[in-house]
Amino acid sequence: MTTIQFIGTTPSELIQDIKKEIIPELKAELCKEFQPKEPTIYLTRNEVCKLLHIDLSTLHRWRKEGILIAYGLGNRIYFKRNEIEEFITQNKL
Repeated sequence: MTTIQFIGTTPSELIQDIKKEIIPELKAELCKEFQPKEPTIYLTRNEVCKLLHIDLSTLHRWRKEGILIAYGLGNRIYFKRNEIEEFITQNKL
């Protein structure tokens, strides 16, 4: 940690130092930490079957066994694309 001394510094000099040194460093740190969040993409049962090259009955069985997690919205069933892609990379289908 750096020690800052304000002896002999005028308020205007302090403001200029903050603008030149601290703000750009802080901005760079924040840009590294906070990236925009990607929206969740949902897939239908048919889209998942095409992606995994499986039948609807297999998808239904995997859902019942807890291999894949399904999300219901009304009377429709969706799967998160990132979870399906993670499943593919883990199992190397």
